[in-house]
Amino acid sequence: LASLALELAAWGSDALRFVDPPPTGAMAAARDLLQRLDALEKRLHPKPLPEGEGVVRITARGRRMLALGTHPRLAAMLLASSKPSRVALACDLAALVEARDPLRSRSDALAERWQALAAFRNGRVGADAKRSALAAIDAASKQWRRRLRCDAPPPANAPAHALGDLLAHAFPDRIAKQHPQDAKRYLLANGRMAKLFDDSAVHGEPWLVASELRFEARDALLLRAAPVDEVYLRQAFAAHFHEGDEVRWDAGRRALTSERIARFDGIVLSSKPAGRVDPALAARALTDAVRDLGLVALPWSDSLSQWRVRVQCLRAWMPELGLPDLSDAALLASLDDWLKPAFAGKTRLDALDESALAEALKSGVDWSLRQRIEQLAPTRIVVPSGMERRIDYQLDDHDQPASPVLAVKLQELFGLAQTPRVADGRVPLTIHLLSPGGRPLQVTQDLAGFWERTYPEVRKEMKGRYPRHPWPDDPWNATATHRAKPRG
Repeated sequence: LASLALELAAWGSDALRFVDPPPTGAMAAARDLLQRLDALEKRLHPKPLPEGEGVVRITARGRRMLALGTHPRLAAMLLASSKPSRVALACDLAALVEARDPLRSRSDALAERWQALAAFRNGRVGADAKRSALAAIDAASKQWRRRLRCDAPPPANAPAHALGDLLAHAFPDRIAKQHPQDAKRYLLANGRMAKLFDDSAVHGEPWLVASELRFEARDALLLRAAPVDEVYLRQAFAAHFHEGDEVRWDAGRRALTSERIARFDGIVLSSKPAGRVDPALAARALTDAVRDLGLVALPWSDSLSQWRVRVQCLRAWMPELGLPDLSDAALLASLDDWLKPAFAGKTRLDALDESALAEALKSGVDWSLRQRIEQLAPTRIVVPSGMERRIDYQLDDHDQPASPVLAVKLQELFGLAQTPRVADGRVPLTIHLLSPGGRPLQVTQDLAGFWERTYPEVRKEMKGRYPRHPWPDDPWNATATHRAKPRG
């Protein structure tokens, strides 16, 4: 979708009513390619945007590319040089890339196709070449030279690196370096891996650029490529070479590793231990580790887990409070905002303790709102026996609030007619009435109905089993207790 993305950038807006909207992932990939081709640039936006997003606008080079009316990759290559002989060679390459294969063999060397074109211009057509295809490519190249006002004739010969050096401007994401342990595999600038045919004609080249790939589940297959000169890459793509300390989470060792790494985009050129871990990089790496491992990697206490559930419940029960979303998805999406600051100065995942995690999680809730949470969703309630009993808050399988549970012995609620409520009286508790032995006798949200209709049957059954505990005829006026009757 690079051509579409470039046109939209030239118009200044992509707010169009598409019949079939382009996939967001594909559009993001197209814009990333256009930035690699220097056709788009990111600019600052007055309002904060999600990480990885930004406002992009077309560059002057991008407008020149658009005016050529071809794919942005080929347009970038055609504009890569002002030297007439190189422009003429770029026209040949554009014609070759756009055309059907002029050779009958399966060779993956682009140079062989250009050499067949050069031989055709001298009146020679090899047994492996197709005359009609070469004639069409030669005509297309002439058209490109006319459009670019290039008076120079195409060169009669050119080293393979010259082809690759130009092709790199069209396929900067497919510049590839030979794998140090496997000569048939290559690391691509976009971070993926690619492999050669067993009988590849470009085998042994330290750097390649691929004009054609077949993407497969594991490694892509290099179908057409040309060698690239590293010296040229360092001159023409200097901004893509960088070196610096990188800190990563080693899942096997459950520790951070710090390395000084030299890269060309996504290709690691060299690495060595960096020694001391940079604190800022460590905080970022530990945050990324949690992003990969999930929130379960954090030291959740029972009380903090309950606080989080209570906030989620109140958020649904009382939306006017404006409580933050503490769902797994929301917390993972905002790790850099609430968790990364808590990793400041830490170099181990287990250095974050329960109290630091609690403060990080609660950082988005001011003190007065925290107090309201305690009032509206208390963790404990005083029952008629005078004892404090725990309230358990819970979410269902769809992360929606379930009724909070109060598990208490039946004798502790004598005299209580109304079911206790939370959330300013909006939500009744689900009461698990327990036997003196702690076994559930009844689950209800209608305590008055239980005393009136169900208690007589429960009393009849339980009185003989637990004779040392009170089972009054009138539970409405009996004294609540958490004790058995005294002996004698």
